[in-house]
Amino acid sequence: MEIKHLQYFMEVTKTGSFTQAANQLYITQPAISRIIKSLEEELGTTLFIRSRKKLVLTEEGQVVYQHAKSIEAEYQTLLSNLGQFKQLKKGHMRIGLPSITNGFFFSQLIAPFHRQYPDITFQLEEDGSKRIEEKVHQGELDLGVVVLPATYGDFACHTFIHEGLKLVVPTSHRFARRKSMTLHELEEEAFIMFNKDFALRDSIVKACQEAGFKPKIILETSQLDFIEEMVASNIGVAILPDSTCQELTREVTVPVTNPAMEWKLALIWRRDSNLSYVIKEFIHFAEEKLHY
Repeated sequence: MEIKHLQYFMEVTKTGSFTQAANQLYITQPAISRIIKSLEEELGTTLFIRSRKKLVLTEEGQVVYQHAKSIEAEYQTLLSNLGQFKQLKKGHMRIGLPSITNGFFFSQLIAPFHRQYPDITFQLEEDGSKRIEEKVHQGELDLGVVVLPATYGDFACHTFIHEGLKLVVPTSHRFARRKSMTLHELEEEAFIMFNKDFALRDSIVKACQEAGFKPKIILETSQLDFIEEMVASNIGVAILPDSTCQELTREVTVPVTNPAMEWKLALIWRRDSNLSYVIKEFIHFAEEKLHY
């Protein structure tokens, strides 16, 4: 039994005529007569009392009609829900990314997600971790990648990087051949750092203060490329995450010990927000693809 055949049966019942039903359905009268006859044979009962004036439902036909209405209603609900589901696969996401991520976030997550959901569009904003947190908190971004711990308490998060920080120096620097060094040994060095919008800066400054000195910051920027250029030019030294250091080609990196310096990078979203289907799917996708 086909849904369409039940729909034809309902139209014949409504009009009381094979001819009028055929006109409404844009098929021939013989065709609809054959469909009703086939339906009767399948159900093993007569559905209409046929007369010259008007077709009238038999008692069995009335029972079938009531069930047909219920089936039609469920079918339309199914189509509606499927339509909504397809629409849910379309959408727009606003994601904040810190400049320090160096593009690995795109290759591991954005690209494969786009292949799975080609109708999703992205708005990617590069900024410091603090500004990204603020924008997610205020609803200006749907998701953000930030350095933990987060400032606001209304975030849910998925941590996907937990790694050490390393000293970055030019090849000619006196520390370039060291296997490791303590943070206190950097007391006299000139530092090149990210600006105050970046949580990494706060972590480094705090660690230096705990080691007994205030770092001498001679240059602040929001651009990772500029930090690398200034270090390579022997303007100062920098402290960067291990994953970022792996991308460097003109500098030398040295592990910092006593204290060992670490950072955590996480995807955050507002815990109390009404997340769309698309964003929930992206979070699930991230939790599967990004882990440390």
